[in-house]
Amino acid sequence: MEQLLERIAKNSDQLAFGQLFSHFSDRLIYFASALVRSREEAEEVVADVFVKLWQNRSQLLEIRHFQTYVYTAVRNTALNHRSRSIFPIEELEGNEAALIPCVVSPEESLISRENLRQIEQAVNGLPIRCRLIFKLVKEDGLSYREVAEVLDISVNTVNAQITIALKKLSSAIDLRKPFRIPLVRK
Repeated sequence: MEQLLERIAKNSDQLAFGQLFSHFSDRLIYFASALVRSREEAEEVVADVFVKLWQNRSQLLEIRHFQTYVYTAVRNTALNHRSRSIFPIEELEGNEAALIPCVVSPEESLISRENLRQIEQAVNGLPIRCRLIFKLVKEDGLSYREVAEVLDISVNTVNAQITIALKKLSSAIDLRKPFRIPLVRK
């Protein structure tokens, strides 16, 4: 990551900037979707953030924690975008764009489709804020401190929401029933 930022800041390297955008764009669009009315608006928010990053590329090396910085920039841009909207803002609970698909790790790819669907439904059944925090920590790899900074909440709130998420997920998923591994036929 540091090498990409350095190439962008020092050489205005468009290829490196494209790689940076590709690395973050999907996750940031999902994140922004939880804050605005539609996927299109979320894409616009992320594009606005990256345009500003490009315009201020000479200052990229001054950013200490780039991932936290970019999530915070998306959050702030989304909130500003939402406040400029001429349409009434819906509650986050009803925003279908906020349903973020579950990303499966390679180890989990052996789990049968039925069990995978059960896990995904359980995650999507979490309250929106709890789900957002859970996905930022477990899928995007942000630390509790980084999530707290991005969402402007306390680390204790992040910890409490992760605890709630894990309790709800364990009760929603029947852990007594072993996961079935699909048969591989040759």
